[in-house]
Amino acid sequence: MPTTTSNTFFSLFDTAIGLCGIAWSEAGIAGVQLPEADAQQTRQRMLQRFPQAQEAAPAGQALAAVEGVAAMLRGQPHDFSALVLDMRGVPAFHQRVYALALGIAPGQTLTYGEMAARLDEPGAARAVGQALGRNPFAPVVPCHRVLAAGDKPGGFSANGGIRTKLRLLIIEGAMRGTPGLFD
Repeated sequence: MPTTTSNTFFSLFDTAIGLCGIAWSEAGIAGVQLPEADAQQTRQRMLQRFPQAQEAAPAGQALAAVEGVAAMLRGQPHDFSALVLDMRGVPAFHQRVYALALGIAPGQTLTYGEMAARLDEPGAARAVGQALGRNPFAPVVPCHRVLAAGDKPGGFSANGGIRTKLRLLIIEGAMRGTPGLFD
């Protein structure tokens, strides 16, 4: 989890799937939050993750991230590679996993095992999954694009779990709608 300082700010913003959150500091984007059950819970989650953060209107990179996430969640591909992520406190292996995940194009997927192999750590599929489960930048770092063996969904730590992961993949065109998924 990135280090939180008194110079950390956060904002909530509307998207096609609900109210998301973003936190930022002078070091870059500190975290992104997918929607919780309602606005109050999303705000509470942001304050839990960034207890000293002050609510403010996003500007600069934070505004670019907000606009990009909103576009992505409307089904418009967005490239986040220009964003600076505040990786203070993020373990080195997790940073490598997140950098690799950033390179997975919208509509594409990799498995945890494929990620581990690309990191030259072929036995580390479980460690890749654990790193993605702690991803503080979802969906900017698109952990939803990483699947379990056999292209099964695997886990997803955001509110809604696998259902949310599948929803994001459907929005991006990585898989067709699953009958009954959103009923």
